[in-house]
Amino acid sequence: MNTVDAVRHDLSLLTEQDIYLFREGRHYRLYEKLGAHLMDADGVSGCFFAVWAPNARSVSVISDQNGWDPCAHPLAPRLDSSGIWQGFVPGMTRGAVYKYHLVAQNGQEWDKRDPFALFGESPPESASIVWDTEYFWTDKSWMAERGARNALDAPWSVYEMHLGSWRRKDNGELMSFVDLAGCLPEYLSGLGFTHVEFLPVMEHPFYGSWGYQTTGYFSPSSRFGSPQEFMDLVNALHRAGIGVVLDWVPSHFPNDEYGLHRFDGTHLYDHEDPRRGFHPDWNSCIFNLGRYEVRSFLISSAMFWLDAYHADGLRVDAVASMLYLDYSRKEGEWIPNEYGGRENLEAIDFLRTLNSTVYQQYPDVQTIAEESTSWPMVSRPVHLGGLGFGMKWNMGWMHDTLEYFSMDPVFRKYHQDKLTFALWYAYTENFMLPLSHDEVVYGKGSLFTKMPGDDWQKWAGLRLLYSYMYTMPGKKLLFMGAEFGQHGEWNHDGVLEWGQLEGQGAGLSAYLHDLNMLLRSHPALHGADFLPEGFEWVDFRDAEESVIAFLRRDEQQKRCVLAVLNFTPVPRENYRLGVPWAGFWKELLCSDAVSYGGSGWGNYGGVQSDAIPSHGHEQSVEIALPPLGAVLFECSEG
Repeated sequence: MNTVDAVRHDLSLLTEQDIYLFREGRHYRLYEKLGAHLMDADGVSGCFFAVWAPNARSVSVISDQNGWDPCAHPLAPRLDSSGIWQGFVPGMTRGAVYKYHLVAQNGQEWDKRDPFALFGESPPESASIVWDTEYFWTDKSWMAERGARNALDAPWSVYEMHLGSWRRKDNGELMSFVDLAGCLPEYLSGLGFTHVEFLPVMEHPFYGSWGYQTTGYFSPSSRFGSPQEFMDLVNALHRAGIGVVLDWVPSHFPNDEYGLHRFDGTHLYDHEDPRRGFHPDWNSCIFNLGRYEVRSFLISSAMFWLDAYHADGLRVDAVASMLYLDYSRKEGEWIPNEYGGRENLEAIDFLRTLNSTVYQQYPDVQTIAEESTSWPMVSRPVHLGGLGFGMKWNMGWMHDTLEYFSMDPVFRKYHQDKLTFALWYAYTENFMLPLSHDEVVYGKGSLFTKMPGDDWQKWAGLRLLYSYMYTMPGKKLLFMGAEFGQHGEWNHDGVLEWGQLEGQGAGLSAYLHDLNMLLRSHPALHGADFLPEGFEWVDFRDAEESVIAFLRRDEQQKRCVLAVLNFTPVPRENYRLGVPWAGFWKELLCSDAVSYGGSGWGNYGGVQSDAIPSHGHEQSVEIALPPLGAVLFECSEG
């Protein structure tokens, strides 16, 4: 090796302050210091490498540019006992394929992916690639406005999607980020969605994990293209007025030998004791959130997607598995906390720190918890004792709703509480109402097949389901394919049934578009989602006819929308309901319109109120209720 190729150990990007924060668990931009960084040193171009491996005997960079020789580019440990190995490799260029070669104290050797890699080879290959995140963004207008667009009083209609199975190319290959940038923004805008949520785009070895077994906490999956091409996709969505939420997994990681598992020969990132460090459900490793360096790693990952990729939100996966030490464990298979309880005190503190950090630096984004238990105050501020998330998925609403809609309408009158119970706790959290990917896999069938009755009733049932979802308090999330009534269960190895759009699915898609536009244009349907004064029952007692009616109000109480839903296939004529104001109640939407595939029941544009007391109001209206249908009316005070 000539002197040009010799590794320089006298250079570093890390300061004493960096090391201090790293050890304290408060370094939230570690990706700027660790990993591979292209730079010039004394006029020589190359790459600075830094990796945390405190228990390794030696660490070196092996790459396609040094013949994968472990002796060519050795790194040196810092003298501050931080456990960080570093070195500047002259001549290393962008696009170099590399790994770290580590030797453990016992002499065992292996090659590892860079935990901070910005890019990597496509699975099943596993090496990292020297890269950068340079990009010219053109989403200035979106970024200036996103505080208002992402606010808790803004309309949220989220399209959840898996990149690999939305569409494919004609030859069956995956669509790239570039391909998606060319068609996805227009599609989502055409349907009226406000946000898109991607199942994890971070690199993952097993395609069938949908991204929830992450190996690249700082790199988008190379299956779909380069980092800059993913930026193209985000940029295009922003220019179309669509916010981007990314699923993110700080709870566990896969045990692939080239990943974080036993990174330096020890349980560096996870707990050594399997009662804390092994996840029985997913056969994966659980992050040791009590280790400060691991906390710095994870929070840096969260900040990275906000910093480098302009993400508008993070949906944190599997929060319940983090909060409970006995999650999916039998007696004797878990270790209580220091007070003898089942609460994971380290995870609680980590989540509070995560959310405090995100909102301090990005008050215009949202964090969303997928938390499936009744843990209190998930979406309440940290200073009030909460976990600090902006929103929480309402899993209870989802289960009750789908159970009710799956029933034969004949029996629904005995289960009216399935529709109404969610209002008892609706304002304990900032809830998002999810009809997500989890409800259309593993033998659960599609939303379409969950609806009882013949095909006409199934289509009507879906329109009614979406009507109920869009008029209830809470933000909305719908998994891809549901917008046109996909019949088959979601298959990550396939694609959506786009042919449905040429049949009845076109009517459903049109209805969802109109629901989305109504949600966006009427503050009464979104502005007070998390305020009790934004909702008022008119009648929830008519279980015999399976009808519910309620008012949604804006925060100023000046405008309201009356929603009336009939959950049986029997039309109701001359159905009287009390209303708060005298005047003409304009019919905003009827799910039974012929243009949506319905039978054409409706109210000819609206109804005039009568001075006939009903349901505690001096005024009332008499309306026609369509079969398995919803009608929405609007009136303004005065």
